Amino acid sequence: MLIKSPRGWELPERLATPESVYLNRRQLVKAIAAGPIAAAAVAAPFGPADAAEEVVEAANAQAEADPTLDLYPAPLNGAHADAGRVVTPEADNLTYNNFYEFGSHKQIWRRAGDLPRRPWAVAFDGLVEEEKTVDIDTLIRAMDLEERVYRHRCVEAWSMVVPWTGFPLKDLVAFARPLGSARYVVMQTFDDVDWAPGLGQFWYPWPYTEGVTVEEAGNDLAFVVTGAYGKPMANQFGAPLRLHLPWKYGFKSVKSIVRVSLAEERPTTFWEELVPSEYGFWANVNPDVPHPRWSQAEERVLGTQDRIATQIYNGYGEQVAALYAGMEDESLFM
Repeated sequence: MLIKSPRGWELPERLATPESVYLNRRQLVKAIAAGPIAAAAVAAPFGPADAAEEVVEAANAQAEADPTLDLYPAPLNGAHADAGRVVTPEADNLTYNNFYEFGSHKQIWRRAGDLPRRPWAVAFDGLVEEEKTVDIDTLIRAMDLEERVYRHRCVEAWSMVVPWTGFPLKDLVAFARPLGSARYVVMQTFDDVDWAPGLGQFWYPWPYTEGVTVEEAGNDLAFVVTGAYGKPMANQFGAPLRLHLPWKYGFKSVKSIVRVSLAEERPTTFWEELVPSEYGFWANVNPDVPHPRWSQAEERVLGTQDRIATQIYNGYGEQVAALYAGMEDESLFM
């Protein structure tokens, strides 16, 4: 008799996200002057159905104009080919996004369409052998691209699955040639109000800043994304370069990266600076540690009416738990 042992992140087939349905990601996270950010855990109904064709056409047009189009689709990494659920349909994912640089509402994809993808450069500085600024196409072509299917868990207790294309974060760190004293990898998004109107909101600590330890960056799961759904990434996903850390809450995955810095001291990240009591540096998924205003014990599988038990480290504990051994005094799960 054949006995199949499910992997840590796998779910029953009945909980798979259907191809035809998807729920909106959340209500707005609003900042009022220097006041607290209010994040809602309940997703709103999916947006207008007639937007689907338009948004896919827009994403295809962006991809066709991308100078790296010839690199897609990239080979699928067999070790990351199955996230245990059906992939979230592209149109649904494209039409409901968080990207505060373009506004605090979810329908930012039209505004994000104005993001200038080229010219684009990424600066490498801090504790590196030599500071440098590299054209994005030179950087992408210096890497071996692959596709990985990853789960994504939002701090607001919803989840989805995306087929990303990119390369390991450790390869980006190696490209930067860090000094031995570097302990953190710090990444920043663009900060040009002419590109994105949300950058004019003075109460946010722009530019969007995130960071990980060099040990986290060296883990095989940490992934730098250049594409999605078999083509160069759409603007609203964080084109042309973003991060994805599948064992952490989604706000750690910084978009549209323009700067990579190696540092000895731990950075204060964007949401940590805004609301340190709710959004910390580590942000590892843990069902037993609630957000101050809602439980993290369950998550909504977007596109279904099911709520499932959340798994520690989003089901990737076998790969990442050892990173945090002996760190009991740290607030690892907020």
